[in-house]
Amino acid sequence: MNRFLTKDFLAGLMFIGFGVLAYVTAFTEVSKYVGQSKLALGTAVRMGPGYVPQMLSFILMGLGAVIAINAAIGGGERIEAGKWKPITMITLGVLAFSLLLEADNVPAVVGWFVSGLPRWSNPVSGMLPALVALNFLSAMGGEEFKVGETAISCVVLFVLCYVIFKLMLGMNIAMLYGVW
Repeated sequence: MNRFLTKDFLAGLMFIGFGVLAYVTAFTEVSKYVGQSKLALGTAVRMGPGYVPQMLSFILMGLGAVIAINAAIGGGERIEAGKWKPITMITLGVLAFSLLLEADNVPAVVGWFVSGLPRWSNPVSGMLPALVALNFLSAMGGEEFKVGETAISCVVLFVLCYVIFKLMLGMNIAMLYGVW
């Protein structure tokens, strides 16, 4: 039983699971429940939109099987207890980023739970608040959280995002909603 509670064996099972999930959601009747039609495969000469995803799902399942079998035969490093603080804080950071990036995201989520609200926009949104929330929440999940270092990384990350997305790519992303 100890051979099946190793990091490699569980990683192999995870690869197999993601491969099966990708295959089932893209190439079976389940695909209509996730908002898409089954992808056409085509042939190796005339590949359809589903050819490469299907091959990648097979490769993922095969790689996962090799890793899991190898771990079951040879053993490996046992898993350790879960560290919930980093997992929770990083997940909250990503959720905060997705909610704060656009002005209509918070009202839309609130509208799921409270019906009949008048139309409104989140006054604190855009790339700057989203990056600050992501950076600070994720940093608080670590062992050595320092406000100064996190603030500096926020500034550097914001400048990089502004240069890359706004100046170089010309994307229409609000840096700070209502300001610029």
